[in-house]
Amino acid sequence: MPAVARFRSVVVDCPDPRELARFYAQVGGGTPEDDDPDWVVLRIPDGPRLAFQRSPGYTPPEWPRADRNAQQFHLDFDGGSTWEEIDAAEERVLALGARVLDREDYEKKDFRVYADPVGHPFCLCRIEHTA
Repeated sequence: MPAVARFRSVVVDCPDPRELARFYAQVGGGTPEDDDPDWVVLRIPDGPRLAFQRSPGYTPPEWPRADRNAQQFHLDFDGGSTWEEIDAAEERVLALGARVLDREDYEKKDFRVYADPVGHPFCLCRIEHTA
């Protein structure tokens, strides 16, 4: 079936687009285009185009709740194929200002859940890389 439209961006509401774009540039790569303080675009290499828009009165999601403040999504990042790589990635995102949202069942899951500096959930996923 032909597409109706082409995917363009994931747009993230936040209180400070420049700050959040810088956080995700450090996590996923790329350089924010921040000519406008209310709308900042980040093109992640080999990944999506993320846009960050100023949202007056921004309220962070209440992960994992969806009954209130339900406009939620999360971003998945390939954190590596080994737990050592995931541990190292976790250390780096925490140093950048992320916080852990879920430590339950780490040994049973192939991902770990965090909140970015303004509360949006994101995951570091353990991805088996095949040759």
